[in-house]
Amino acid sequence: MIELQGLTKRYGDKLAVDGLTCTVRPGIVTGFLGPNGAGKSTTMRMMLDLDSPTAGTVLIDGQHYRQLKDPLRTVGALLDAKAMHGGRSAHNHLLCLAQSNGIPRSRVREVLDTVGLTSVAGKRSKGFSLGMGQRLGIAGALLGDPRILMFDEPVNGLDPEGIHWIRNLMKNLASQGRTVFVSSHLMSEMALTAEHLIVIGQGRLLADTSMADFIAQNSRSYVRLRAPETERLLDVLAGAGITAVTTEDGHLEVDGTEAARLGELAARHQLVLHELSPQQASLEEAFMQLTAESVEYHAHSAPPVGAGAPPGGGAAVPPGGGWGADWRKKGS
Repeated sequence: MIELQGLTKRYGDKLAVDGLTCTVRPGIVTGFLGPNGAGKSTTMRMMLDLDSPTAGTVLIDGQHYRQLKDPLRTVGALLDAKAMHGGRSAHNHLLCLAQSNGIPRSRVREVLDTVGLTSVAGKRSKGFSLGMGQRLGIAGALLGDPRILMFDEPVNGLDPEGIHWIRNLMKNLASQGRTVFVSSHLMSEMALTAEHLIVIGQGRLLADTSMADFIAQNSRSYVRLRAPETERLLDVLAGAGITAVTTEDGHLEVDGTEAARLGELAARHQLVLHELSPQQASLEEAFMQLTAESVEYHAHSAPPVGAGAPPGGGAAVPPGGGWGADWRKKGS
């Protein structure tokens, strides 16, 4: 279990983390979400005593990380897959970690096999691809068979097979009663992996809830209907006290009524339905809704082709430079 109490971190005038209080519990995969600059990486670094908090505290199973005798046996973490000596082989990198934490040499072979790097165990890590480096970082996190695991962007650089593998690995680790804490910007992947979410924005806690509740609380859910007798269906719904909105494409949308009740009502009046489908926002849509006011940097689309073109032809150039993402700090 990871407990954060009033965790605060300030860099000069910049408040990176602001009084963060939450608990990461064992037995489930907990997702850690927030826009760029929200303070996620800073928070994870403070969990591992890589940064000292300005105020507040973090306890790992009731202790500060620095108090752990053999930390890799308690916490396994992947914060930066490049944090390794490139001249060492994958095997020797893990062996150094094992020997410094009293972990048997045999465990190195086990985790190399788990992450699929046995065939390249003798190769220097500086020649590894991004995905191979990511797998080696995950192997390091698993090395001590820890009760708590922390992953920052674990699918970065992995191919589809690797993404599927790490997703199932995290779920399996959680099912064993371990604490699994994972940060990612890939909402579609997080939706398939995490059961609980901790969401922060501008260093402050925005949500600490289950995946299902988060989506329900931060998005619209409705039922979509389509029928050949639209007007008659509208009359039937109105007679039952149900309000339906007609969309531009002729469909009906109903809020606050379950699809089963709508289907039974149509059947009772012998109405044919071509569509009866519950609609719910994705995690990405719910996340965007909640964090809209917490985004520090906003991208602006380039103007249409030809807009502002200089006399005599040539490409238009936006003020301040060339095309690409025009990142402007919020409020500036």
